[in-house]
Amino acid sequence: MMLKKIYFAAIAAMVVMLGFQSCDSSDEGNGTASVQLKLVDAPGDYLEVNVNIVDIQYNNGDSEEGWMSFGEPEDYPINVDLTTLIAGNSLLLVNQIIPSGMLKQIRLVLGDGNTLKIEGQSEMMHLSTPSAMQSGLKLKINTALEPGYSYTFILDWDVQKSVVMAGGSGNYNLKPVIRVNAEVNSGSIAGNLKGEVLVNQVPVFNPLENAIVGVYTTAGVYVAESGTDADGDFLILGLASGDYTLKIMNQVAYDDYVSTPITVTVGTVNTILPIVLMIP
Repeated sequence: MMLKKIYFAAIAAMVVMLGFQSCDSSDEGNGTASVQLKLVDAPGDYLEVNVNIVDIQYNNGDSEEGWMSFGEPEDYPINVDLTTLIAGNSLLLVNQIIPSGMLKQIRLVLGDGNTLKIEGQSEMMHLSTPSAMQSGLKLKINTALEPGYSYTFILDWDVQKSVVMAGGSGNYNLKPVIRVNAEVNSGSIAGNLKGEVLVNQVPVFNPLENAIVGVYTTAGVYVAESGTDADGDFLILGLASGDYTLKIMNQVAYDDYVSTPITVTVGTVNTILPIVLMIP
């Protein structure tokens, strides 16, 4: 009888041990999630805005000691001209598998090699970076990462608001303004912009490059903007579901334009008919 008790106890112990091993092995593939960070630009009145990113970090908690880097040291620095990230062009900053759970914040750590080029000036200008930005620009994410899922976040860097003249010195500071939205929770607006030109009194419609297309709520609150490429195309990413209007203002030789409401739904690209700006 004693031998039987020992035998069954051993079997029970083996079952328990196997159960733990099974949980451990299944959790190995399910305890992580894939994260992508895409950088796009809301353009400004500059020929180039070159930024120097020396690290990108994430934090799953509230502690200042909980920051971890995406990627490896050799992945940095990342140097990018923000003015090239328009009309659907984006830069994939991060594509990494990290532990699942709550993703609280990300942080862009900027170097001091940021430069600015303004129309009419042949030389590149230095963009001073405040020490607080060098220690890291924190962006709130507050998203629960489910095991085995992929998440893409759009970082919309507003250049016009981020470049600030330092008093009357003629120098410029870089104070980043970035809007973050999860691609899975957002939609997009795409379109094309043309301008009317008279050739021998006959109207011809040509693509308009470098025009600024602004997105506003129907109550008139600014949300985002993007520029048009050489073909007049534009794409505005990371918009929450809802109704918006497009505004195109201050285009030389053309009337201003305000669209009728455009409905954006999650996970879709709302492609609108070509917009034609008319001569007044």
